Parts: sequence; C-alpha cells; structure tokens
Amino acid sequence: MLAAMLRLALLLILAPVALLAQSRQPSHCIAIADAAPGIEYIQKAAWNDALPADTVRISYIAHASFLIQTHGGLNAVTDYTGFIGTVPLIPDVVTMNHAHETHWTVAPDPAIPYVLEGWGDFGVGVQHHLDLGEMLVRNVSTDIRSRWGGVETNGNSIFVFEVAGLCIGHLGHLHHNPNDEQFAALGRLDVVMAPVDGGNTMPLPEMIAVLKRLKSSLVIPMHWFSGYALNEFLVGISEEFQVVRTEESSLEISLRSLPSRPTVITLMPRYLIE
Repeated sequence: MLAAMLRLALLLILAPVALLAQSRQPSHCIAIADAAPGIEYIQKAAWNDALPADTVRISYIAHASFLIQTHGGLNAVTDYTGFIGTVPLIPDVVTMNHAHETHWTVAPDPAIPYVLEGWGDFGVGVQHHLDLGEMLVRNVSTDIRSRWGGVETNGNSIFVFEVAGLCIGHLGHLHHNPNDEQFAALGRLDVVMAPVDGGNTMPLPEMIAVLKRLKSSLVIPMHWFSGYALNEFLVGISEEFQVVRTEESSLEISLRSLPSRPTVITLMPRYLIE
C-alpha cells in the first residue's frame, strides 16, 4: 500500500515535467545560451552570389527589411512591405509587424509560401514556429504603442531565424525593454538587427541597454532616418562594442567567422536589382 502511494506521488510530480517536455519547442538558440566562439572575419558579398556551406547572407533592403539567404537556397525577408526591388524573387517566408506601414503590407504576394504576421488578435499576440528544415523561424511577442493611444500588448514580434548554427534576431518595432521571460525566450542571438532611430521605437540609451544585455556578437543597425541618428547610436555603443562602418548592403557570416569582440557593423539599405 505504501509503495503504491509513493508511486502515485512520484507520477503526480513528474507529470507536469513530462507535459512541459512534450510541448516545449526545440531551439538550439535557447538550449545554448552562451555566446558562440568566433574569431575571424565578416565577408561582404552581393545578394545574388553563390553561398558557401554553413554560411548565411544578410542584405539590407530598406528601413527594417532584410533578406536572409541560406546555402540551400531559402530566402526570408523581414518586415516585408511588398516591395524588395526589381528582381523577380519570391521569398520562401516573410515576416511582418504592423506598427507602421513601412513594416508590413495588407496584400503580400499570394505566391509567397509563408507569410508570418507578428501580431494576432488585439492584445493576444501570436506564436510562430516554422521549421523549413534548413531554417527555423520563431517569434517572441512584445508590446507596441497602439495607434489609438495606449499600448497594444503583444502587438510586435521579435523574429528569430535559426540557420547554419546561427541565431539571427530581428527586433522589429520594439518599444520597450523586454522582460526576463522575453529575454529567456529569445535565447542566444549571435546576430541582431536593431532599430536605432532613437524615438519612434526606443530612446537610444534604452536600446543600447537592450543590446548590452543580449550580448550578441554582431549588431546591424536599422530603422534610422538620418545619418545623425545612426552616428549618435554608434558613438553611444562604441564604449563596449567595436564599430565597423561600411558602405556595403550585404554581408556573409558563419558561426566560424563571428567576431571575437561584440561588433556593430553598418550596412547601407539598397533595393535588390539584377
């Protein structure tokens, strides 16, 4: 009798743990929370060059839109507005946020296989976990300022792209410092695209604090409306991050080539052309 009671008690204790294990969405970014080692270099390249194995290309298209390309030929576009340039490229997946019309479109091309909206019902948010084999796309919901005033809870998404051993995060139209639970859900971000306008999203000191906590190896500034705002961000973060200024619109990065010191690299937005 006593043995049976002990077995029942043990089952009651372990049942929630087993349920959590079954429902947890696998992510190497969350599982490996320490910074990835890196030492060598960042390669710059045109958006349509062939990609080496285990390498990802990131091209800055415009404002908050980036093209992320894999060795196997997958194409993802962040904060998709419906226009990426004059090339006949149909992305495999696009992500969108709806803080402003420069981050989404009401009429995405119906040929795009996966269109991931970064919001759901007002205040509820949305959860994405899209496994494309070579790339996993997931999101962490955050709040935004409501267009009607106040706050839209879970109205923005930080999208994370897990590919080639890298964890690439796009902060979207982030309006606040993520809480501990949101930071934990993000996990390790090797590369992060961060809005640095200093006003429409977050004041620069607060954004810099977020980036210091993320401790990403590579930060790519986005969502800047003038060279002044970009320069102010670069000056503010230069005490702890190495700053590399380029006029390039694309770069290639691999787990092996991540910089050994946290680095900010500037890319210049450029629509995709043949």
